[in-house]
Amino acid sequence: MKIICDSAKLAKACMNIQRTVSAKSTIPAIEGILIDALGDNIRLTGYDLEVGTETYLPAEVEENGSIILNAKNFCDILRMLPAESVMIESDERNICKIKSGETEYSIIGTSSDEYPDLPTVSAGFPIVIQEGLLKDMIRKTVFSVSTSERNPVHSGVKFEISDGKIVLIAVDGARLAIRREDIDYRGSDVSFVVPAKTLSEVVKLGEDDEKTYSISVGKRHICFEVGEYRVISRLLEGNFIDYKAAIPLSATTTVTAETRRLIECVERTALIITDRSNPIRCAVEHERIRFSSVTAIGTANDKMYATVIGNDVEIGFNSKFILDALKACETDEVKLEFNSANQPILILPTEGDRFLFLVLPVRI
Repeated sequence: MKIICDSAKLAKACMNIQRTVSAKSTIPAIEGILIDALGDNIRLTGYDLEVGTETYLPAEVEENGSIILNAKNFCDILRMLPAESVMIESDERNICKIKSGETEYSIIGTSSDEYPDLPTVSAGFPIVIQEGLLKDMIRKTVFSVSTSERNPVHSGVKFEISDGKIVLIAVDGARLAIRREDIDYRGSDVSFVVPAKTLSEVVKLGEDDEKTYSISVGKRHICFEVGEYRVISRLLEGNFIDYKAAIPLSATTTVTAETRRLIECVERTALIITDRSNPIRCAVEHERIRFSSVTAIGTANDKMYATVIGNDVEIGFNSKFILDALKACETDEVKLEFNSANQPILILPTEGDRFLFLVLPVRI
């Protein structure tokens, strides 16, 4: 194999591909980036047996071929190259020469025969969604996925697509995040769970919010086409929680408040909390909300005025969980719904149903 291509573009592409390369594996080949040279392009592939990324770059291909190069070493070299172009040449012994300007390296690669094939995704009608919209929906749900290994399916975000709507759901046992939008989709109803790691990669690869993502869903795998990249991932299997049953159908207390002021009050009250098991106490009264916390450091108290309809209620909650939800709202005002000290808090938009965040209370 012998190629010449733009140093900066190759370095950027390899940095993106490197994120889906296995850092340490019993299969040395998947610790590398696979380079395939054919025609007027090179294909770069990274795959850790769960998530794979590939992209194509234009190049001057003087000799077709392929090789696997250790991802970390290769990316470190590319990042420091002095010239605008780089020549990469490998021989039958998998010795690879990398030359740019007066700088030259000779490193040992691995035969491409040892690289596993990426899964193929055969699907029906593709799901097309604006890049900025999907990234927003992912960011506003992925923070709620579970990090526990007890139920692996909850380490991903569930997609439900039907009746021209797309709904993303994430749950971790103590909180729930839901994000809804209308889309133009004419295929059959689909439901699947995508690992959080895959979605984080999809968000990082997107560079133009006005463009679109194309999503193809198979029985066990999913493929995201993100600009010049393809991200292929396994889907998570298992019984996802019946999240609709966890959402209270009514509320005895409804509060409408300024989102920014809510965030600031919670942040100030949480300053003395050093242990996540220490809750913030929230007392909803006529036209105001009082926040307080008591820890080994001392006490903190704050309050804000709000529109309150219904009964007074006092409840404890995890400050991080509430802040994560409030910061994901990105609306000037939010609606909070309560029932009792033992039932979940709901955070909703003042109009519509674009998002819903549920946080379980903490005993106070």
